[in-house]
Formats: sequence, structure tokens, C-alpha cells
Amino acid sequence: MKKGFISLLCLCLALVACSSPSIQTPASSPTPIETSTPAPSQETPTRHADPFNTPWTDRSIFKSGLVASAQPILDELSGASVYHIEFNIDSDLYHVSGHQQVQYTNTETTALKEIEFRLFPNILGGEMKVTNLSADGQPIIPKFGLNNSLLILPLSAPLAPGQSLVIGMDFIVTVPQTVELNYGVQAYYEDVLTLAHAYPMIAVYDDEGWNAEIPPQAGDVSYADASFFVVKITAPPDEMLVTTGKEIDRTSDGNTQTVFVASGPARDFYLAASPLYEETSETSGEITIRSFAPRELAKGSQQVVDTATKAIKDYSSRYEPYPYTELDIVSTPTLALGIEYPGMIAITSRIYDMDRNINGTPVRIYLESTVAHETGHQWFYNLVGDDQLDDPWLDESLTQFATLQYYEDQYGPQGGEGFEKSLEARWSSVNYEKIPIGLPVASYSEQEYSAIVYGRGPLFFVALRDRMGADAFNSFLKDYSEQLTWKVATPEFLQSLAEKHSACNLDTLFQEWVYPK
Repeated sequence: MKKGFISLLCLCLALVACSSPSIQTPASSPTPIETSTPAPSQETPTRHADPFNTPWTDRSIFKSGLVASAQPILDELSGASVYHIEFNIDSDLYHVSGHQQVQYTNTETTALKEIEFRLFPNILGGEMKVTNLSADGQPIIPKFGLNNSLLILPLSAPLAPGQSLVIGMDFIVTVPQTVELNYGVQAYYEDVLTLAHAYPMIAVYDDEGWNAEIPPQAGDVSYADASFFVVKITAPPDEMLVTTGKEIDRTSDGNTQTVFVASGPARDFYLAASPLYEETSETSGEITIRSFAPRELAKGSQQVVDTATKAIKDYSSRYEPYPYTELDIVSTPTLALGIEYPGMIAITSRIYDMDRNINGTPVRIYLESTVAHETGHQWFYNLVGDDQLDDPWLDESLTQFATLQYYEDQYGPQGGEGFEKSLEARWSSVNYEKIPIGLPVASYSEQEYSAIVYGRGPLFFVALRDRMGADAFNSFLKDYSEQLTWKVATPEFLQSLAEKHSACNLDTLFQEWVYPK
């Protein structure tokens, strides 16, 4: 590929939260099939009399959203938080009110004197206010921190290990009408509403205690445990609503539409809405892949579906099987090329336009690599969690490497070599400096974050594969995804498991690439 294309795309990727690098066009790369956009799915959702009356311990409401092989997890995550959330979207589409109840179980080994929630709209250019807070029906007087993005709820008595309580609150969100902060993950812009992290979200309790900080602009925003979500959305009738999870009920009175969604296990809940969306879909086995975009972007929608279908098959064979019965992809005005959510992906609308070229290169090159990358995050971010602020290489670098494997599998050695050269080009933007890949996002400049986490980071996994041998490495990565399904990865666990599969000490390799000197 022309040097100018690589430089331009590297510049673009330095500005995005989660995206894919430039690639050399594989010689055997097929032309995406152009088909007409089918009508929206007519599948009738499973009806529930009142999903909010589902007992907290009853996981059956989530079964229809999981493929058969993933359904046993519903009997295993007894300590996972369960959210019941109500979103009421105003007719202006940037005012949202809601109510939330969440059952929280203390799965730690120590009693907890408080529970912390993140109020992300307050640092994403909008505003969230919470009122009427309670724990098991008793009022709580909250405290706030981190520029009002941290809600601290002191408990009247410590919550012992294994104990649960139900926390309730009302909230109001004002959504920004700009995409300037954090790539527009939460915005109403160009007739598209995107609601990421738009509910009070329980922070993670780990070896640091309650893990909460203001995220840097360059990286991802949240770090979350796997939870379950039952969500009621009331919105204007003309909006096409696309969410994480599975729609289980829908009603309309002509003035508003009301949709219930069940999602989980999942690390977040995301919603996008637009009157312009039309659906393109394909079903492969138990999984339906759907793309939502305006009619004029139908060709891009078809490539999105084609790429995601191939990527799901590829990654499901290499790692754990994809857990959900759906993968939804939406065209949004985000400044990132793509952003991942559980069972859902947001792709910038500018690369949905298949009639465009960027510096003489067809947009389909950008679109395929971005969709393949973001689909990879369904494994390394959602299925296998990590601290995305402190250990971004565990999802971004590993997902970049998964994307390399996608190109190797789809287009053979030439496709893999082309993608690997693009990773080297990313790293070259900092003159191949051996900056550790295992630093927190905040420790990198924006250029270093792009070059190291997205460029040098995946090349570490190439070096690890070379050191272990392909068979041992592939066995290790499959075992890694299986053992950590719905858990949280750490660098130490990754290294110890790689050493187990290779039967050798890998400390020198990890010290050279990963850890600070």
C-alpha cells in the first residue's frame, strides 16, 4: 500500500479510542457483495408480563439472548450484579430521565462499608443528576468525587461477604450535542443518539479497593465486571432503537414506543437510536448479525455484515465460541473508527460510505479492518475482561493481534504479512522506541498510545507466538479465553498461563516487551 495511505491512517488512528490500523490490500481480497437492504427483522420477541418483576435470582429471562453453549453460565454467576434500568427519552432526544434498581452482592473476602458508582455523563460533556437514593428501601445520603463522576454510598452497616442488597435511585441525563469529548460515545448529533455509560454504573472492587479514576481522553472510559441488565426504554415512535442484549417485549401507543431488553452476562449497556436507520442482516447458525445505517449507506452495511460474519466464525474457532444470539453494528458520527460494546459495535459513518476513497484507497479497506478489530473485542474486553485504563494492552493489543489472525485466516500469509507491516508502521511513528506495552493509558502521550498499544503491543504477541511455537501458542490463547470467560484478566495470569503451555520461563521476553524497567 502507498506510504501516504499508511501515514494518513496512522494519523487517524492516533486520534481514536478503539480502531484498526492501515493494512496492505490482500491480493485475494474479494469485492463485497452488493445486495439490497432487507426489511427489519419481523421476529416476535418473547413476551414477559412485567420483566421488572423477575426475581433477582431468576436468570431465565436472559436465556434467549445466549447461544446454547453459553447458557450454562446463567447457573454459575450467582454473585453478578443485576440491573433494572428505565430510560425515558424525551422528544428532543437529548434529555433522558430514568430509574434504576440494582442488586449488588459482595463477592469479596472483606466486608464493604460503602458502594461506589460511576456517573460518566459528568465527564463526557453532559450531565447526570441522581436523587432518591436508597439501600434496601432505606434512604442514603451520598458523597461525590472525581468531578461528580463518582457516587459514594455509605452503608448503615457493612455488607458482609456473600450478602446482597438492592440499591435504588432516580437519575436525569442531559446528553451533549457534540462529539468532541471521548469520541462522542455519548451524544445526540446528526440525527443519531448514542447512549454509552448513561446509567449509574457500579465501579469494580479489586486489589486496589474501589477502582475509580477519571479516564484519559485517548483510551476507553470504563472498567466493569460482568453483570445482567433488564432495561425498559420509552422513546419517540419514529426512532429505530438498537441496543445491547435481546429485545423481549415491545408496545406502542402511537405517541411513544416502549421496549424491554434483557442483556447478560455483559460488561455494559449501550443504546443507539435514529429515524434514519435501516437494517441489513444475515443469520449464521444461532447468530444473527445486523447492521443499521441510513439507506444511502446500504453497500457499506452489507460489507459490515459480511466481515462480522467471517470474523465471528474465525474467532469462535480460535477462542471461546461467541456467546450471544445477536451482534448489532450501528453507523454513528463517532470520531473513533469504531468502539466496542457487549454484543454491539459502533462504527463511524464516514467509513460506511463505500463510494469514498481516502487518499486513493477504497473505504472498504478501512471498513473491513475496523469491523474485524471491533468484533475481536467481543472476546478481549467483554468475554475476557480487563482493567482497560491500567492494562489497555490486554484488550487493545491482543485484539489487534486477533485481527492479524483474521487476515492470516482469510487471505493467507500475504494478508497476514500486510497487516503485520501496518503494525510496524504504527510503531515506527515513535522511531521504534522500546516503550513498554504494559503501561496505563495515562502514562502514554496520544502518539505513544497509538504507536505502542496498537502497534508494538500486537507485535509482542507475534514474538510470543514465535517463542512458544504456533501450536502451543494457539492452545494457550484458547485456554486463556476459556479460563477467563466472564472474569478479569491480569498480566501475571497471562504470563503464567503462557509459561505453562510453553513449559519454559518467559520472563526475559515479558521484561523486554511488557513491563517497565
